[in-house]
Amino acid sequence: MRTHLLSDQELVDRYLAGNELALERLIIRHKDKIYTSIYLMVKDEYLAEDIFQETFIKAIDYLRRGKYNEEGKFAPWVARIAYNMCIDHFRKLKRTPGIVTSEGDDIFKYMKFEETPLEEHVHLQKFETKLKDLIEQLPEEQKEVVILRHFFNFSFKEVNNLFAYATKDPSNLTRH
Repeated sequence: MRTHLLSDQELVDRYLAGNELALERLIIRHKDKIYTSIYLMVKDEYLAEDIFQETFIKAIDYLRRGKYNEEGKFAPWVARIAYNMCIDHFRKLKRTPGIVTSEGDDIFKYMKFEETPLEEHVHLQKFETKLKDLIEQLPEEQKEVVILRHFFNFSFKEVNNLFAYATKDPSNLTRH
């Protein structure tokens, strides 16, 4: 079979007629582009592989059920399925509650339960990483004030009282 001359639509038609090799050729033809687009969204090799497999399982299921009607636009159709699978993954993450453990927890890993678009999520991740780096550069006392005020919602008066109490007896405040 000379599949390199066949269009995506012809390969889809052949697969639907029972030719499994046609599907294999479609996957091989588009795997690099689809996998790369998934990886760029999730930034994790193993997760990207899982989503890639789930994407093609879903695509095969749609093909078998006769729900493919893109006529010659197989790659964008599969890319859209992959994109939706990534969005679903991020939505599941947001709905999974985190467990707060002992000291050393990263304050940026507290789960948020609101829905945000993928692009906004990516920008928010970059912002949080940059903010974390900037906070780490602060002197220890300033770092504590910023964390207590903005991440634990202490008022400035509560922060001031906490530091006043700690300066009377420094053992009252444990510095990390």
